[in-house]
Amino acid sequence: MDDEIIEVETLTVACDGGNGPLGHPNVYLHLDDASHDVVCPYCSRHFVLKEGADVAARH
Repeated sequence: MDDEIIEVETLTVACDGGNGPLGHPNVYLHLDDASHDVVCPYCSRHFVLKEGADVAARH
């Protein structure tokens, strides 16, 4: 699979590989506080915080 980049609007994301039964176990990933991104250790999908996303209420 190519290193897919997915824009998200939350700091916690779920990833299952996106291929149904050919994917991987569902994992929850937390975007880095400084860079606002994270890479899935299973499938290398790259999640980045969408520009303008309101995440101020996360705590």
